[in-house]
Amino acid sequence: MAAESGLVLVDKPTDWTSHDVVARVRRLAGTRRVGHAGTLDPMATGLLVLGVERATRLLTYVVGADKDYDATVRLGVTTTTDDAGGEVLARVGAGNVDPSAIDAAVRALTGPILQVPSAVSAIKVDGRRAYARVRAGEEVRLEPRPVTVDRFDVVDRRERLADGATVVDLDVRVRVSSGTYVRALARDLGAALGVGGHLTSLRRTRVGGYRVTGARTVEQLTEELAVLPMAEAARAIFPARELDQEQAEHLRHGRRVEPAGEGGTRDAPVAAFAPDGTLVALVADDGGATRPVLVLAPA
Repeated sequence: MAAESGLVLVDKPTDWTSHDVVARVRRLAGTRRVGHAGTLDPMATGLLVLGVERATRLLTYVVGADKDYDATVRLGVTTTTDDAGGEVLARVGAGNVDPSAIDAAVRALTGPILQVPSAVSAIKVDGRRAYARVRAGEEVRLEPRPVTVDRFDVVDRRERLADGATVVDLDVRVRVSSGTYVRALARDLGAALGVGGHLTSLRRTRVGGYRVTGARTVEQLTEELAVLPMAEAARAIFPARELDQEQAEHLRHGRRVEPAGEGGTRDAPVAAFAPDGTLVALVADDGGATRPVLVLAPA
């Protein structure tokens, strides 16, 4: 028997791919209809949001949510992948880097910026993933894209010797828009300081209204698959509109209803709920009426 429709919040372990987690949840849920709202690299841990059955239709809107990460940036070492999984390209002693220079470089990478994604990202170049081209020995150049770094805080700084050179490890906490690569932030911070840098750890702690504190480990999900019901999942990320029974029936049939002031657009809709709490549709205001963008509880 397949699991109910809803979201599964997973605390992904290190060395698992996002596809590994999806495959495991498909087996546990008894359905192939499982998707994710943004991957995590194998080295990363933390919150992975999965949709099961009808809730996969919500993932389009979850993907675009902002995200929080805890990470460690190592200054003094540059790698091919901008993280600890790559080959070392250069080592430069970072012990003389002034803390004030670090603060200035961090400020320059905060706010709206143009970021060149990591060459080993999943971005497609002429129909093939960039990381696949890099692994095949090709040189990949990606165009910069606008992203927003709402928060970039250094919470700890440590110096240590690594292979005869002094490196500086920075524990950082960041809040970024969808499409931002934290690996690229590490790379660009090291480049700005003239010593190079890469990411040694990454943990995603929040995606939109969902937090890793509410997630289950793979082992816990194996014991009991915890599915966040559709209505509860929607209330965590969308503004809500409460419907009367007649409005709910209209939206179930794909018809428009009178606006109620909540607004909403196609890209940022409002979740509309029936009197019994059922999630009926995602809606948006259009031409003096509210129309369904996505009907989730059809007639």
